[in-house]
Amino acid sequence: MPVSSKRLTAKHMKQKPAHSLGQNIIYMISLAWKQRRSVILLALTMAVVAILLSLTQLFIVPSILEVVEINVSVAELTAIILLFTGVLILLSAAQSYFSSCSQFGRIEVRLIIGSMIQNKALTMSYPDIENQNVRKKMDKASMLVTSNSAATEAIWTTLVNLLKNVVEFIVFFSLLATLNPFMIIAVLVTTIVSFSASNYLNGWGYRHRDEEAEYSRRMNYLSEKSRDYTLAKDVRIFGMQGWIEDVYNSMLRLYRSFLARGERVYIWGNIIDVILAFMRNGIVYFFLIGGVLEGEMSAAQFVLYFNTVNLFTNGVGKIMTDLATLRKQSLDICAVREFLDYPETFQMEQGIPITPNLNIPYQIELQDVSFRYPGAEKNTLSHINLTIRQGEKLAIVGLNGAGKTTLIKLICGFLDPTEGKVLLNNINIKMYNRRDYYQLFSAVFQEFSLLAGEIGENVACFEQETDSYRMRDCMEKAGLAGKVEALPEGYGTHLVKEVYDDAVELSGGEQQRLVMARLLYKDSLVMILDE
Repeated sequence: MPVSSKRLTAKHMKQKPAHSLGQNIIYMISLAWKQRRSVILLALTMAVVAILLSLTQLFIVPSILEVVEINVSVAELTAIILLFTGVLILLSAAQSYFSSCSQFGRIEVRLIIGSMIQNKALTMSYPDIENQNVRKKMDKASMLVTSNSAATEAIWTTLVNLLKNVVEFIVFFSLLATLNPFMIIAVLVTTIVSFSASNYLNGWGYRHRDEEAEYSRRMNYLSEKSRDYTLAKDVRIFGMQGWIEDVYNSMLRLYRSFLARGERVYIWGNIIDVILAFMRNGIVYFFLIGGVLEGEMSAAQFVLYFNTVNLFTNGVGKIMTDLATLRKQSLDICAVREFLDYPETFQMEQGIPITPNLNIPYQIELQDVSFRYPGAEKNTLSHINLTIRQGEKLAIVGLNGAGKTTLIKLICGFLDPTEGKVLLNNINIKMYNRRDYYQLFSAVFQEFSLLAGEIGENVACFEQETDSYRMRDCMEKAGLAGKVEALPEGYGTHLVKEVYDDAVELSGGEQQRLVMARLLYKDSLVMILDE
């Protein structure tokens, strides 16, 4: 279970993002524009309000000093102070209001992305579900839509702050440019150097994202298993608690070591930023104080430029921080898009459509089919020839590990053969819409699933209009009708206690009978019972 961090690190050091920063920003804006336009409109409004508030705060003291210098009346001075105060109160209130309103749309966009990830996981080609690299991408993408601090939601705050800080930077730059051009050049040079260093160092997390996903995936697996009540008996009988804790703690130590390595890299970015910021501020203050000593500034101008210098230097740092944060968030969004854009192994909507029809004869044929799992040293199945005609009942017998389940996966189209062909009515199933092909089958697998919901819903697969007569007939044939109808809520009884307090717990055999009823209810062309 433990992982060598060096092996994982070296493997992915040179990976580059699949999408640029600009592409990811456009992607999020396009998605929000289609799904919730208020997110964009409120973001722009918030940026405008924040800019006006900052400029008002900048000019309030110099403006008051300026009118004091020209000896205005107390009434006029009071009116000016009240005017600025009223504007500040109004802008502050507007900022709080729009910030509160924007949260709902941002959350909705994040949840929509989460729904896209879920839909991709539910519909993607089956071999990709068993591919560990794809599962890592899926786990990483899923982690990035689970909280308000996730990049898929937090990016809007960063974009608003960046827009505000850039506009303010331009305003402050224009004010300071009248003082000394060398000062502006020095500030820009130190800013560019600082950003370049921070930009590279902050990319460390993305370059090691697969290593992080590996740790998270394994710890999440152990956490899930520790909460899985179906394993509770085994854990207690075989004393597995200590082993599970040891493995989890081992992975946790490796993950902490990984995070510590990242923090050591990030701290160098902060050190470089502090050093260059100190140099930048020293240069600016040198020229500003020189102007005061030479008598080139009035009191109001001094305060204005003094505040502008503070805001300008802070603004440069804020822009750098915003860009660094935006880059990190872009890398996270990149990880989400890598999973969503992962190419399908099978033909889906582009394939030949199939409409199941009981009046059409169907034939499934395996021609010289061999299959080997990725990384395996030998074939699980070799040179299988099999024809399944409509109306036939076949029993496949073999020892454990002989490949019976693999054969079923090939017939159902979950896997494509390594060699040979699987044909439906003499056409390679690779040519068909694979989702349509699945509609030909119903099955009871060794590992079957029952979802949180009513018993009737699990039988009818949550279809909108349920045929109650057919459902009872299927339950009767499966030998479970009497048990279910004796329950207080009958077919409306809930399953899965983790979700419903009033849920019933069926035995293992009863669950299998319920899944058998589901198979009969679908009434497919091909019915498969895997052991």
